[in-house]
Amino acid sequence: MNTDHLIEQLARDVPPVRRRSRTMRVAAGLAAGGIVTLVVVALALGIRPDLHIAMRGYPFWMKWAYTVSLGVGAMVVTARLARPEPVRLARFWPITLPFLLLAVLGAIELAQAPIQHWPAMWLSRTWKVCPLLVLGLSAPIFIGLLWSFRRLAPTRLRLAGAAAGLTSGAWAAALYCLHCPEVSAIFVLTWYTLGIVLAAALGALIGPRLLRW
Repeated sequence: MNTDHLIEQLARDVPPVRRRSRTMRVAAGLAAGGIVTLVVVALALGIRPDLHIAMRGYPFWMKWAYTVSLGVGAMVVTARLARPEPVRLARFWPITLPFLLLAVLGAIELAQAPIQHWPAMWLSRTWKVCPLLVLGLSAPIFIGLLWSFRRLAPTRLRLAGAAAGLTSGAWAAALYCLHCPEVSAIFVLTWYTLGIVLAAALGALIGPRLLRW
């Protein structure tokens, strides 16, 4: 039996894989973990009582747009790294746009505010706990993504772990918006991003161990 005939025999009874099955599996893991994180936010932290009022203002949607757009971009990268195929990371440069746009908004806010107000805008009341809460809330989502990877075959394990951590951190931050009362762009840029980066770093650290197949 030659090699081509052997490959043909092995592939004969393999069922076809749906075109978007990879993305759908990653999305399922993300959704399952997101539901758990949402429950934790609601029961442990509490939804802010003035949420219906906050949703009429710019600060809430600024935070939501930043975290959701970053989460969507990170999810695309995660889905690509979930399979054993070559990936050019330079193609994913648009994932930096949410950060850059928020940096511009933060600079505009600082330019319009008296300099003595800058420390309060940057630190506010929750800067010490915000990154840690985002990191902690990312855990259920990260676990959901680990489940999705069990049927996939990543080969760049550290990068895949970092991408999964970035995804979980961004979506955890999006759900944290339902509790967080902070309003300044410079606060979100610094402390939300720090929590997201910590989640990505943790994913890169443990990815090679947990994603091995």
